[in-house]
Amino acid sequence: MKNYLLLIIGLILCSCNENKKSQEENSASVYFGGDIITMTGETPVYVDALVVRDGNIEFAGESNKAMEIAGQGHKMINLEGKTLLPGFIDGHAHFGSFSAQAIGAQILPSPDAKADDIPKLIEILKTWNTPENRALTGWIFGMGFDDSVLQEKRFPTKEDLDQVSTETPIMIIHISGHFASLNSKALELLDITVASKNPEGGLIRRMPNSTEPNGVLEELAAIPLYAKALTPASKEALLLFMTAGQEMALSYGYTTAQEGRAMEQHNLLAEFAETDFFKLDVVSYMDYMFTEPLESKWYSKNYTKHYRVGGMKITLDGSPQGRTAWRTIPYLLPPAGADKNYLGYPAFTNDNEVTAIYEKAFANNYQILTHANGDAAMDQMIRTMKPLAEKYGNDNRRNVLIHGQYIRDDQLDTFKELNVITSLFPLHTFYWGDWHKEIIGDSLGNRISPVRTALNKGLNITIHTDAPVALPNLMRVVWTAVQRTSRSGQIIGESERLTPFEALKSITIWSAYQHFEEDHKGTLEAGKLADLVILDKNPLKVAPDTIKDIQVVETIKEGQTVFIR
Repeated sequence: MKNYLLLIIGLILCSCNENKKSQEENSASVYFGGDIITMTGETPVYVDALVVRDGNIEFAGESNKAMEIAGQGHKMINLEGKTLLPGFIDGHAHFGSFSAQAIGAQILPSPDAKADDIPKLIEILKTWNTPENRALTGWIFGMGFDDSVLQEKRFPTKEDLDQVSTETPIMIIHISGHFASLNSKALELLDITVASKNPEGGLIRRMPNSTEPNGVLEELAAIPLYAKALTPASKEALLLFMTAGQEMALSYGYTTAQEGRAMEQHNLLAEFAETDFFKLDVVSYMDYMFTEPLESKWYSKNYTKHYRVGGMKITLDGSPQGRTAWRTIPYLLPPAGADKNYLGYPAFTNDNEVTAIYEKAFANNYQILTHANGDAAMDQMIRTMKPLAEKYGNDNRRNVLIHGQYIRDDQLDTFKELNVITSLFPLHTFYWGDWHKEIIGDSLGNRISPVRTALNKGLNITIHTDAPVALPNLMRVVWTAVQRTSRSGQIIGESERLTPFEALKSITIWSAYQHFEEDHKGTLEAGKLADLVILDKNPLKVAPDTIKDIQVVETIKEGQTVFIR
């Protein structure tokens, strides 16, 4: 009997120790106490609790079952009435440039900053022009000025920027990302003179009745030069840049970010990945002129240290708000110096060049993103891509049209046939909706970014910020897709509105699908990564016009908090 009692006591002690050990080792967390939206199905699905363990979602459903699955000793996380969603995935952005937006002079117009006229823009640049800031790159720089909103309705010229400095080079980048304004010192350093010729696909603007550059560069006269002003001058500056860019993304709920036109910055992103720097996933699409990384270890559908290369990128035309998008119908209000038949212009005047780039993608099964805003550019995309889809087959390529502002209905039908995902840009309805109506007319202006028509036609869609074109504020993107309200309060195409649920799907599961990541991202389901975002309010329950005011409270990547407000 004595030995039997000792055995029972030993088993009890052992059991207690095992329970204590089990509780100590239990890594499960249970989220509860708020709206948990799974983003599955055709209509919103709410669950009581979400179980997360070791970076993955283990269960989403009823509370008692969640407690049972989580086991003894799990952590309870009370949402306290807040809303839990899958982490956000922007349909298109330029993550490598987030840092310059975060750290440069804040020259966006209201409501994002206050650069609403040229004197205010000059004042902002003067204030930013400190020895510490100049030391970052050796330049004075900023991103986001907007001639369509500036009171003067024109681009700042070298004469304007020379008021800030004639000793330090200045480059400010247009909100579209397709133009830059430089001061005299910058033009001198870059050897842009009266003798400089316009590159194909670009334009050096000149002083009136002269060949002297006025400081404004368009498209391929500008874009290849951005690195001159935006490249950090030291390792310390580089770390400061990258940290600021990543923190900005996390603060808006990104758990996956896209670098939508990678050139030399791929090397930088890969180097930072090797140091375990990234707290979120970053996927790059290589510009067609920089395709070597597609033959490296980074080209994969799987991430290495939170980084991968996903495919290629080609740009066929320019900016609609900047009036360089290539159209079949003339702009009603052409740019200064252009005639009444001005259509914008292509990046490639020869279709054979586009065909060769697409053929490289199709032959190697590379997913390819195509920037096209004007309907003439999309005609070029269709006539060069369609024969290759027939030649090589077109199953599950998930090629993507980026922007598509002036897309026609017949083009949407063809993109449906070609299985092209349309990543549209309804943010334009707020920032430039009024301007579009001026430059292309009221009825066509109402049809920019026709997300509802695309969805009704059965296309796969996403929406995007194109940051740093605008701040990477995905709640504002959702709001614009739902409300389509311009700066002046006009409704820009009421029939093209999405529901709040559809807009949220566009930055979660539909964007995960665009990136070939729907099996492990985009919804709150067992087996997927615990990439989560907590919002202070539920976008499906607030008045639609207040969606833009919703804030990210916390961003969680694979179960770990990476941002908290």
